[in-house]
Amino acid sequence: MENTSVMYQSELKDKKLLRRGKVRDVYLEDESELLIVATDRISAFDKVMPTAIPSKGVALTRLSDFWFKRTKSVFPNHYISTINDRTLRVKRANRIDIEWITRAYLYGSAWRAYSKGERRISGVSLPSGLRMAEELPDIILTPTTKSEVGHDTELSRAAALEGGLVSEDEWKELEEATFRLYEFYKTEAWLKGIIVPDFKLEFGRINDQLIQIDEPPTHDSARFWNKDKYVVGEKQEKFCLDKEFLRDYLASTGFNGDGEAPNLPPLLVEQISKRCVGAFKVLSGVSELRDLGLLSVGELIEQLKLA
Repeated sequence: MENTSVMYQSELKDKKLLRRGKVRDVYLEDESELLIVATDRISAFDKVMPTAIPSKGVALTRLSDFWFKRTKSVFPNHYISTINDRTLRVKRANRIDIEWITRAYLYGSAWRAYSKGERRISGVSLPSGLRMAEELPDIILTPTTKSEVGHDTELSRAAALEGGLVSEDEWKELEEATFRLYEFYKTEAWLKGIIVPDFKLEFGRINDQLIQIDEPPTHDSARFWNKDKYVVGEKQEKFCLDKEFLRDYLASTGFNGDGEAPNLPPLLVEQISKRCVGAFKVLSGVSELRDLGLLSVGELIEQLKLA
């Protein structure tokens, strides 16, 4: 990536700041358009880390540009143009407060619930005997509420309809759109040697039109596994290009979101940056996974002990 400067917080003096998210800052361009600036902030366990990740925002912007241009024929999205290496111009939409999470493999929070005996994930029954990281019999949709602060909670179709978040027709349309988009993303990633086991999407409305908003699958919003290193029953973090690497490291230190977020050591920051940049480069065909020089969490911890 050409731009290696670090930006923890953006400041567009001539634009009205609408909100600062965990990673992106959103400005008003005009009444119908927004500017989304990807900073180098990173979050885990619903906490924004105090340490910035070099090149992260640039990588997120480039990958968003890459995906949005290719998926506009699959389902409309808010992308208009790329202003610079951190900023997208997008259509201003009314956000639907639902995160549409698609799972094709048993991992993350779904695995944690399953390993404790739960056999229904967002109302979907799963068979016994599945292992961590195993491909599910069928792709499942596990929507959650969308919250700016704190943890999102599981959301059923009935609750979404009752709460007026969407109409029945809109739910059906967005459910189908999520599956279509997932099919596109996972197929494209597979060709680059990456498994997309799960991801989350957001949608909005412009008048009566539904469109995809926020971000496509990136280091922050999806899991990216190395297809050649994938082993059922094992953690996938050594070769992943997603945020689970950071979560796994933090959990190993005893941090699970309680209390103040810790500063991140330089070697960890370097490894996270490699994964953020690597996600863009591998998915866009610029590099291959084997060229990234990734460490496992265990190897990272050992090197930190020796430092």
